[in-house]
Amino acid sequence: MNILFTCAGRRTYLLKYFKENMAEGDKVVATDMQLSAPALQAADVKLQVPAVYDPEYVNITLKICEEQKIDALISLNDLELPILAENKAKFEALGVKVIVSDPQVIDIAFDKYKTAQWVESLGLVAPKTYVRLADVKEALAKGEIEFPLFMKPRWGSGSIGLESIADMEELDIYYNLLMKKIKKTILATASVGDEYIMIQEKLTGNEFGLDIMNDLNGKNIGVSVKQKLAMRAGETDKAVTVDLPEVREMGRKIGEALGHIGNLDVDIMQRADGAYCVLELNPRFGGGFPFSYEAGVNFPKALIQMIKGESFDPQMLAPEYGRMFSKNDYLMEIK
Repeated sequence: MNILFTCAGRRTYLLKYFKENMAEGDKVVATDMQLSAPALQAADVKLQVPAVYDPEYVNITLKICEEQKIDALISLNDLELPILAENKAKFEALGVKVIVSDPQVIDIAFDKYKTAQWVESLGLVAPKTYVRLADVKEALAKGEIEFPLFMKPRWGSGSIGLESIADMEELDIYYNLLMKKIKKTILATASVGDEYIMIQEKLTGNEFGLDIMNDLNGKNIGVSVKQKLAMRAGETDKAVTVDLPEVREMGRKIGEALGHIGNLDVDIMQRADGAYCVLELNPRFGGGFPFSYEAGVNFPKALIQMIKGESFDPQMLAPEYGRMFSKNDYLMEIK
C-alpha cells in the first residue's frame, strides 16, 4: 500500500496518522512546491513539484504515481481539488484511487455562495449571504441585516482575505480594496461577472467543527463533532469533542446529500437564538481532524481498509466525548 499526499505543506500529523496504520513495507510519498515543507519530513519519499496551476502539474503527478507505484492519492489543498477532480480518470487508469470528490461536489464547496444556497436547499440554516454590494446596502437599509458583517473572497481557502466590517465606510473601503486584490490573483478566472466577493452577516456564538466521513462510494459512515475553543491563523487551535445529536444529525444529512468521498471538514456556528448555521464545507482533511483522531476516530485506518477492499468496524469512527486537545509548535529538522 503506497499513498501519495499532494500539497502536503504543514500537515505533518496526517502523514504520521496514516503511517501509524500502515503495514511494514507500505510507503508514504509526499509532494510539495518546496522540499523544506514540514510534512515532507514525515514521508518515506519526498518529491518537489511545480505549482498546481502549472500546465505540467498533472502530468508530473501522474508520472510520480507510476514510478512510485501509488495505490491512493490524497490532496491536502483546496486549490488543487478541482484540478484533481477533473483528471481522476487519468489517475484511475494507472490503478490509483483518488480520494477526491467529483467536480460538482468540489464546485459546491469551493464557491462559498453556492455553499450557502445548497445548505439552505437541504432545509438547514446558512448565514445571510450576498455577492453584490448594492444588494448588501439595500438589505442594510431595510433592516434585514446589520453591522458588523463578514467579507471574504467568494472562492478561496481558509481565512484568506477575511475582513470584519463595522460600518458603511468600511464596507466601501474594504470592498474596493478586496476587489482590487482579487483581480490580481488566479481567483479572478473563477468569477461570475463582478461577483468575486461574498458578504455575510457576522455570527457570534459557539463554533463547532465537524469531520463528516463518507466511504469511497460517497455513503456516510460517521460524523465527529468538536467544539472550537480557540482559533489561530484561521485554523482550530484548541477544541473538545462533544456529544451533540442535533449537530451530528446535521452532519449525517450533509454527508448523505453531498455524496463526497473521504473527509468533509465543516464549520458550524450556533446563533444567539440557538439555531446552528453551516458556514463552510471543505471536502478534504482539515486542520480540525487531529482533534477527532486523538479522541479515537481512526478514519485513516478505515480508509486504508476500504482502499484494500476490506471491511472495517464503524465503531472506529466514533469519538470519545469530552477529550480536549490543544496544538503546540515544535521544530522539525529539514533533511
